[in-house]
Amino acid sequence: MKLEYSVRIERLAESDGGGYLAIVPDLPGCMSDGETPEEALRNVQEAIASWIEAAKEWKQDIPKPSPPLARAG
Repeated sequence: MKLEYSVRIERLAESDGGGYLAIVPDLPGCMSDGETPEEALRNVQEAIASWIEAAKEWKQDIPKPSPPLARAG
């Protein structure tokens, strides 16, 4: 089952260590970070897989991905 969740990437302040934070709004608490936006996006894919695995183990519902706001065509 392949699910594609939207990811929001934010720049972290230097006072917070710098880099980028990737957040998955559909999966509460699911996030990761990286030195670059691309690294944060790669890292959050592992976080999504772990979030879903934990939800299955705890017999919790797994939210469906929200529809995209817009697509470039």
